[in-house]
Amino acid sequence: MQDLKAVGKRIPKIDAVDKATGRVEYIQDIKLAGMLHGKILYSKYPHARIVNIDTSKAKQLTGVRAILTGKDIPEIKFGVYKDNRPLKTGKVRSYRDEVAAVAAIDPEIAQEALSLIKVTYEALPGIFDPEAAMKEDAPLVHEEHKTNILKMPWKLHYGDVETAKKETAYMVENRFSTTWVTHCCLGTSGAIAQFDNTNNLTIYTNTQIPSLAQKDFLSALKAMGLRDKRVRVIKPCIGGGFGSKLDTYAYEYLSILLAFHTRKPVKIVFGREEEFFATSTRQPTIMDVAQGCDKNGKLLFRDISMVLDNGAYTSWGATTPSVMMMPITSLYRVPNVRYEAMCVYTNNTYSQAMRGYGNPQATFAIESSMDMLAETSGFDPMELRRINANQAGDVSPQDFQITTCGLDQCIDEVEKRLGKKTPKEKGVGVGFASLIHVGGGARVYKSDGCGTIIKMDDYGKINLFTGATDMGQGADNMVAQIVAEELGLDVADVHVIHSDTDVCPWDVGAHASRTTFVAGNSALGAAKKIKARIFDMASKQLEAPPEILVMANRMVMVKEDPKKRLEIGKLLRKFHFSTNGEMLMAEYFYDPENENLGRDFKGNTSMTYTFGTHGARVKVDEETGKVQILKYVAAHDIGRAINPILLEGQVYGGVMMGIGYALTEQIIHEKGEIMNPNFRDYKILTIKDVVPIEAPVFETFDKDGPYGAKGIGEPGCVPTAPAIANAIYDAIGVRIKDLPITPERVLTAIKAKKKLES
Repeated sequence: MQDLKAVGKRIPKIDAVDKATGRVEYIQDIKLAGMLHGKILYSKYPHARIVNIDTSKAKQLTGVRAILTGKDIPEIKFGVYKDNRPLKTGKVRSYRDEVAAVAAIDPEIAQEALSLIKVTYEALPGIFDPEAAMKEDAPLVHEEHKTNILKMPWKLHYGDVETAKKETAYMVENRFSTTWVTHCCLGTSGAIAQFDNTNNLTIYTNTQIPSLAQKDFLSALKAMGLRDKRVRVIKPCIGGGFGSKLDTYAYEYLSILLAFHTRKPVKIVFGREEEFFATSTRQPTIMDVAQGCDKNGKLLFRDISMVLDNGAYTSWGATTPSVMMMPITSLYRVPNVRYEAMCVYTNNTYSQAMRGYGNPQATFAIESSMDMLAETSGFDPMELRRINANQAGDVSPQDFQITTCGLDQCIDEVEKRLGKKTPKEKGVGVGFASLIHVGGGARVYKSDGCGTIIKMDDYGKINLFTGATDMGQGADNMVAQIVAEELGLDVADVHVIHSDTDVCPWDVGAHASRTTFVAGNSALGAAKKIKARIFDMASKQLEAPPEILVMANRMVMVKEDPKKRLEIGKLLRKFHFSTNGEMLMAEYFYDPENENLGRDFKGNTSMTYTFGTHGARVKVDEETGKVQILKYVAAHDIGRAINPILLEGQVYGGVMMGIGYALTEQIIHEKGEIMNPNFRDYKILTIKDVVPIEAPVFETFDKDGPYGAKGIGEPGCVPTAPAIANAIYDAIGVRIKDLPITPERVLTAIKAKKKLES
């Protein structure tokens, strides 16, 4: 194994001290000269016609500088299907619909102005159940579409499922459901927009997609009549993302519109309650799943149909059916697959991407069903998984090229650590679940690329400009460690800049666990260019060909004769001040050779795939229904660990997020209204709820990854819910098919079981 100095080392986060000491600036901390404060008025109905909006009293309030309604703004449309606009006209379709916006000299006056705006509504029938919304006589959320079913059909059919069903020895068929959960970022959403004297826009916003957001905001400026203007996106420190900031939101456009009308910077920042109801959730699902195997335990088919609650508008949550195809077709070897999904408009909140991006929902159903199939067929649950485990070299029904795969090792390790065969206590059980996820980019746009620019000064110090977004996951560390390794520097020698589209190169955004792989390869490519130029300089001084030179410990040296060396800074200064001069800069754009899915949903969407297995030992109190997790093991095939500390942090955080998804978290909707928009009533887990977690890793050294690495940002939360559900069944013999698995649901299932047995 290659002896590395920076890659693979447990190096603390670069920004840790600044965050701990309060030096880092979040959107809440930024103040601009002359800045105004914006507030948004939301709908009082889930579905209603807007009859009139009277802003006259609000305009008379001292300190108010602008009030906008839907009639005051141009036709700006946003969202994946462009069916949303910053301020609504005609009618509202959910409680979170924006009907007016105010800019004032302080937040209190802006809030008071909202209370003075009088909106007259004509209530319309609402539709809140996606299955009911599919009926012909259901109220239409968007009349122009003539139906509540989104036009894109997610249909995938490989092999011959009907014939496989006839040939199967064992089959199970069940319905599962998941509910709304939200990202719970500790840093709430916000934006500050400012125009210069020539109408160029600068916007500060905590986005995960600065380059794509720039494009969206340019489109908004064109709609405002401001063609050929510049947009600069500055990204403050992000206090958590998890997918919540993968789209542009109404509040960003409203900050832009208010800033344009007032000619002042305008800041809109959400409070906690607003963060709950005015940002987007993970998409809820209803899933019918059938699977079958032959007498030897080999899977013969998987047949899945889904209905997804799209909410009132389409953001990235509406595209999760495409991602769900990955585990449906490619988690284990399944020769015959049929999958259909429908996204349905309702008057509920609309959904956004959230960690795992559809994979947690689909994997909950698949892996719960796998345990049920194991019981029906008489196979041990882990043995059934081993029989069907993916292997390196496989090509899945969707044409996913499995280059490296440590799933077998993950299964073995988790089973060993949980000791399933140890004597069983009353109410104690063990459950398992596995995962597949993209680990080498994910081509959902035409480009999946990321750019890097490296500037090296006369002392061997690096300024690294990357398009990659660090939102707390440690992307800065990752690119710094890769570049330091390649150039023989200390990580402290590398300064990473990622916050400004005026200086940083293009990147498609932080999503799909792609940053380590794509941004890492981009940084590595730029470093190799710098290295080649340094070797060319050094070869003249050391009188040795470049191919026998190496870089280490801030030195360039001859590999077989380390005494022949040059300190990098001295070498650079010599050439900088020579007759011709040298300035070291390099750029590299890495766009992986992955593929967009075709019309048949085939294509190698990722360069490599991450695998893993999770297991939980739980204790269930049959008197209260409370589930206690005694031990949790999450094993992953990660290619190579660039930084084990950050890797473990991703896994621990993902597992805890997954446990919340499994047991406690749910946005409670009452006819479209969110009833628990705060951390008191929304049961997110806290530090007191942390369970014993072990996170073994298997390094398969993927040939395409930077130093062999794969992505690991999302997998930690993907199979958590089914592992826990399977453990509960093992403990007390009741199968919970709906998330979250609350004590009430456990008790209801126990009572139903006792009634059947009596």
